Amino acid sequence: MEIREVTPNFAVAPQMQPSDLATLAERGFVAIICNRPDGEEAGQPSIEEMRAAAEGNGLAFHHIPVSGGAFPAAAIAAFRSVRRGTEGPLLAFCRTGTRSITLDTLANPDDLDPSERLTRAAAAGYDLTDLSDKLI
Repeated sequence: MEIREVTPNFAVAPQMQPSDLATLAERGFVAIICNRPDGEEAGQPSIEEMRAAAEGNGLAFHHIPVSGGAFPAAAIAAFRSVRRGTEGPLLAFCRTGTRSITLDTLANPDDLDPSERLTRAAAAGYDLTDLSDKLI
């Protein structure tokens, strides 16, 4: 399990497995966001498996799927709402973590200027400079 801390209360990760969620709870996370559509690739745990594992370990579970490089306004708004409404550490995951950090950068739940958001993503290992013209 590879967790990339973005802030003390937010991290991103590649695909999680149901068995990983007990460890997340032990590490103090209180919620997770899955940014993958259900059935995106063979062998991916289903959303219901992930939801059951999260809830069974006391974690809130949110599903905000995005795909194909598209980040609809509704998904960005939902991500911002969950990030702002979660008290405690939250982890977002997708296949590689890129969609999750991109959603966070676009959603800007911490009201940072564009350069700060890009720097924060880069510090977590994600180069999002291609988003520069989309950040306000």
